[in-house]
Amino acid sequence: MAAAAYDTCRVPSNAWVFDFDNHYYESPDAFTRHQDPGLGYRGVRWADIDGRRRLLVGGTVNSYIANPTFDPVARPGSLYDWYRGNPKRQNVREAFGELEPLRPEYQDHDQRLKVLDEQGLVGAVLFPTQGVGIEDALNADPEAAVKVFHGFNRWLHEDWGYAYKGRLFAAPYIALIDPVAAAAELQQVLDRGAIVVDVRNGPVSVPGGWRSPFDPVYDGFWGLAEEAGVVVAAHSGVDGYDVLVQMWENGGPESSLFRSPLRGAVTKGRAITDFFLAALCQLLFERFPRLRMASVENGAFWVPDMLHRMDDSANRNPGYFAEHPRDVFKEHVWVTPFWEDDVPSLLSDMSVERLLLGSDWPHAEGSKRPVDFITESLSGLSETDVRKVARENALELLGLSYD
Repeated sequence: MAAAAYDTCRVPSNAWVFDFDNHYYESPDAFTRHQDPGLGYRGVRWADIDGRRRLLVGGTVNSYIANPTFDPVARPGSLYDWYRGNPKRQNVREAFGELEPLRPEYQDHDQRLKVLDEQGLVGAVLFPTQGVGIEDALNADPEAAVKVFHGFNRWLHEDWGYAYKGRLFAAPYIALIDPVAAAAELQQVLDRGAIVVDVRNGPVSVPGGWRSPFDPVYDGFWGLAEEAGVVVAAHSGVDGYDVLVQMWENGGPESSLFRSPLRGAVTKGRAITDFFLAALCQLLFERFPRLRMASVENGAFWVPDMLHRMDDSANRNPGYFAEHPRDVFKEHVWVTPFWEDDVPSLLSDMSVERLLLGSDWPHAEGSKRPVDFITESLSGLSETDVRKVARENALELLGLSYD
């Protein structure tokens, strides 16, 4: 992808960091403004239930976000101590602390640009908050899923823009449940200027079972992504892996980020590991050798074990892989580590050129400020490597330059 220079958008001289994992909080009409009215209760609707505003998805209350109005909402990084050993021995509700009114920069791109200036960010990729919890709720209705996310992506383009002022890059969400529709949706967002798109990091739920997103039936999507040079980001969300917890616990189907201690222990890193194991074993990058992907908000702790598994798979299947899968992964996939990942030790399995800074701001689980990621996670790297992870790798991946 040719580099797009953004030297006329008044980037402050002190801004140099590029955050590959920023978020917005969806406005109330994010899923309804452009939704096909013919969907009715098959789509996304608001409802007042027991005095609270809730989202109905496919006719069922969606519990992925406890308060989908986001007003009030947790302060950025409010779970900082809870994720760092929980020294006060709080439960998660206590750790969230006092909520605050919804800030304008969470839903307005011009206000967000002002905050970027204050935070020293030259740019950021923006991912959904509620949006990553919707696809799984529509897995039994492919037509509804396609239409819901088509409307969502239209809202995203109007309210945030796919490349606003050359600094905010909101990633459209592509549901892969229908292969033909996924390729068509990708083409439409490309026509509107998208340079990065978001897909679920898990198997595709289809009526009657599951299908790998790397099945050749999706080659129209992957081929278009390769041809366009768009980055396909696999961002964490509701990945369908709660079924693994339900094998061990007899709880209901309600999905919640902090529902069970076992959930975190069983599913952490599981979906993203399987996602890229499937991509490598099903030869995605052999079919599309110029395709580039990113793993976002999944950490990087899973990478060494995944690569060691692929080493074993390659050794046991001589001649199956045209190129060693370890080398293929290191060429085609960029990763955002978590703050707790031992980044220097990762470099024995990953090139520093394939690591990206991702703060998860303004979520409670993320950094209080995006630049805090540098002092927390990159202190063991040289100044040159810090600059690569915090800026240069993202610009190269997205084809950007700021003069």
